[in-house]
Amino acid sequence: MLTRRGLIGAASALTIMFSANMASAEDIYIPLISKGFQHQFWQAVKAGADQAANELGVTITFEGPDNETMVDRQIDMLAAALAKNPTALGFAALDSQAAIPLLRQANDKGIPVIAFDSGVDSEIPLATASTDNIAAASLAADKMAEMIGGAGKVAVVAHDQTSRTGVDRRDGFLNRLKEKHPDIEVVSVQYGAGDHLKSTELTKAILTANPDLKGIFGTNEGSAIGVVNGVSEMGKTDLVIIGYDSGKAQKDAIRSGLMSGAITQNPVGIGYETVKAALAASKGEKVKSHIDTGFYYYDKTNIDDPKIAAVLYD
Repeated sequence: MLTRRGLIGAASALTIMFSANMASAEDIYIPLISKGFQHQFWQAVKAGADQAANELGVTITFEGPDNETMVDRQIDMLAAALAKNPTALGFAALDSQAAIPLLRQANDKGIPVIAFDSGVDSEIPLATASTDNIAAASLAADKMAEMIGGAGKVAVVAHDQTSRTGVDRRDGFLNRLKEKHPDIEVVSVQYGAGDHLKSTELTKAILTANPDLKGIFGTNEGSAIGVVNGVSEMGKTDLVIIGYDSGKAQKDAIRSGLMSGAITQNPVGIGYETVKAALAASKGEKVKSHIDTGFYYYDKTNIDDPKIAAVLYD
């Protein structure tokens, strides 16, 4: 039988245990370092991360450089986040190799790293929450081939050649054409850093050099909008344009028929799954090495389908 002193002691122990558990929950801090913050895509990723943080009771931060050329700025953000000794870390690399030394430091400190959207050329990240960009870009190539009749000249306006997404989308598209559609010639691959103004000028230059061009693939939101603007300014509205991602401008271009179609990712799902995996990894739980968040092709025939509309964003 417990004495009064024993009961008080047991109650105190339970209080201490409860307080410790509350403190540990409050102490879970997971910073997410994004590739950027200027596109609506990243705002949707943040929304998913915030949703997971609220549901799971953890603290997150979400930040990225002003544009997707600022690799050094992203590295500085990563270093600052690691200096706070977070519970875990989410990272979307602008350069798939530049961050590896800092990620090694995280690994040495026992801080689990979850890559999102764009992977890292390293085994340090325990998981990557992303679209299968090679498969998605292959689908874009098939759609392009179908719409131009399986032959002719096309071009690519890509966002970069250093991130995993940039490389995979470019190569997924090019390799699919080479393997399945040999009568299609890729006359130019240009890199506009995901900036719609720069991508517009690149598109106009491509069209000037190739007046018989039949189609252009834009590999992310900024690239695709740049292609649309460039085509409009040059009066080449009969071209087939395949985009990537969503956003109001792309949705408007698809509804008007100026853009033939686009690949949409699931950005909210990317953010949500990143936080979920980071928390699980911090507890020592096993996580899948690749968390496939899915993709869809959409055009004016299915843009209002509930399944598609659920993964589009403004």
